Amino acid sequence: MDGTAVSTVRRTGPIRYAEAERFERPRPVPAEDTRPSSGEICPQPPSRLDAVMGPPRDHPEQGEDCLNLTVTTPAEDAGARPVLVWFHGGGFSSGAGLLDWYDGGALAAQGDVVVVAVNYRLGALGYLFLDGVSDGNLGLYDQLEALRWVRDRIAAYGGDPGNVTVFGQSAGALSIRLLMELPEARGLFRRAVLHSPPLAIGSRSPGEARKIGRLFADLLGTDPRTADHGALLDAQRRTAAAHQRRSGSTMEPPFIPVTGADPLAVPGRTFEANVRGLEVMYGWNADDMSAFPGASGETPEPTSKVYEVPLARLGDRLRRAGARVHGYRLDWRPLGSPFGATHCVELPLLLGSRSAWRASPMLGHQPWEDIEALGRAVRAVWLSFARTGDPGPVPAPLRLVSG
Repeated sequence: MDGTAVSTVRRTGPIRYAEAERFERPRPVPAEDTRPSSGEICPQPPSRLDAVMGPPRDHPEQGEDCLNLTVTTPAEDAGARPVLVWFHGGGFSSGAGLLDWYDGGALAAQGDVVVVAVNYRLGALGYLFLDGVSDGNLGLYDQLEALRWVRDRIAAYGGDPGNVTVFGQSAGALSIRLLMELPEARGLFRRAVLHSPPLAIGSRSPGEARKIGRLFADLLGTDPRTADHGALLDAQRRTAAAHQRRSGSTMEPPFIPVTGADPLAVPGRTFEANVRGLEVMYGWNADDMSAFPGASGETPEPTSKVYEVPLARLGDRLRRAGARVHGYRLDWRPLGSPFGATHCVELPLLLGSRSAWRASPMLGHQPWEDIEALGRAVRAVWLSFARTGDPGPVPAPLRLVSG
C-alpha cells in the first residue's frame, strides 16, 4: 500500500492483551482466550493537566483488569500496513489509551495504517518500589507485553508486525526511552517518536524509589496488596504532596520507573545494541513548560532547559550508537490560548476528534477547521516517518531541528 487515504476505518476493542495480579508482572493472554475485555482503565486520580487539556469527556470504568488496548484499522485483511503503537502521557499517574483523545482514526484513514493505543498500569499500581511488595516498573512491563501482542497478533488486523513505530507523549515518551534499555524489547519496534519527554525525571534510583515506597506504605497504613482503590489513591495523593514539598518540583511524580542509574549518563551495552539501526524522531513544543507553573504560581523552568537541551544530548547519543535521528519543534500557539505552544498541544493534531477535544483550554478559540487543516499536514509528517523513516517536508509552525 502507498499510504493513500481510505474512506472508513474501524476502531476495535478494547482487547485484553495481558492480565496481572496486583504488583505482579503481566502474563500474555493466550490466543484461545476469547473472553471479552472489561474495558477498564487503571484506577487513577484526576489529571494534573486538566486545567490545560480539560478533563476527558469519556469516563471508562476504573479497575485492575486494565491491560487493554484498541486497534484502529482500515481493514482486517492481509494488507500488511505500517503499525503505530501509542503510549499515552499523564505523569505515570493518569490517562488511558482507551480514551477518545487517543482515537487513531484520523491517522489510520489518512495514511492507510494501523494504530494501536495501549493502557498500562499507573501510579502505585504500576510503579511502586517496596521491598516484599513490588519490584517496580510494572507499567513498563505492561507496555512490553503490549508490543509482544502486536508482534504476534497485529497481522490479523491488517498490520505488518515487521514495521512497527512506537510513539508516545511525555510519560509515554519516557517509557519508550526506557524500553530502549530492555533486552526484551529488542526487535519489537523499528521506529520511535518521542513527544516532549522530560528526560531528567524519567527514572529514579532504587534508593530514592524505596524511600518513596516506604512513605506511601506509612501513609496507607495497611497492606498495599489488599487495600481498596480509594485507600490506594488517597495514599498516593498524600505521597505526591509530600514528595512535592521535599523536591520542590511541580513536575516530578512520586511513582516513576526505577533504574540503577540515570540512563543518559551511564553507557549501557543494551541501549547501544537496541538502538543501532533504529529510526528515531523526537521533539518538543516551544512553550511546553507553560503547563507546569512552579510552586505558588512562580515562573516555570525554561522549556529549553527541561526539554531542548536534554533531547539534544539524547540525539547525540543515539547517533553515536548508530540510530538515524530527526528532531522537531512545534511552535503552534492556538488563538486565544493562555498557554501557547504548551505541553500536549500537538495531540489534537494527531489523535482524537472534534468532539473529544471540545472546549479544551489549550486550544483557545481556534476554529476546529483550522486545527483539522494543520492536523492533516502534521499527520502527514508522522505517517511519512512511520512508513519510510523520513519525516519528509514539514509544515510551519512545525520545524525540523538539528542536534
